[in-house]
Amino acid sequence: MTEPDDDDAPGIYPELDPIDRTSAEAVFHAGGREIGFVLLRLALYDDDWAYVERRCLDFARHPDTWVRRNAATALGQLARIHGRLHVERVMPALMTLWADPEVSGWADDALDDVERFLNVKRGSWAH
Repeated sequence: MTEPDDDDAPGIYPELDPIDRTSAEAVFHAGGREIGFVLLRLALYDDDWAYVERRCLDFARHPDTWVRRNAATALGQLARIHGRLHVERVMPALMTLWADPEVSGWADDALDDVERFLNVKRGSWAH
């Protein structure tokens, strides 16, 4: 499961199955684009939203564009699925990602999820 090599290629994702934390942490330790898929898998299936949020924030400044994109997407999924986030931690990170031209579309979608499911407006968090 790897992202397209071309950063402009549309992201076509394989089936995202659950992953246990031991396996997830091994991928995080190894590095690479696989981190992004693991963040999405955790966001979709792990019940501990705070753990997943923390790991997404850890990788929100990763040098790889696809990891940052998937970190943003996973944060939006957490808002949608769990209806909660540590807004004071997540919103500054999403606003920074929104300002990143390589990630802005993904961050915009995540911010839409935060606005819709948590009723938190991005305007109050603008830089």
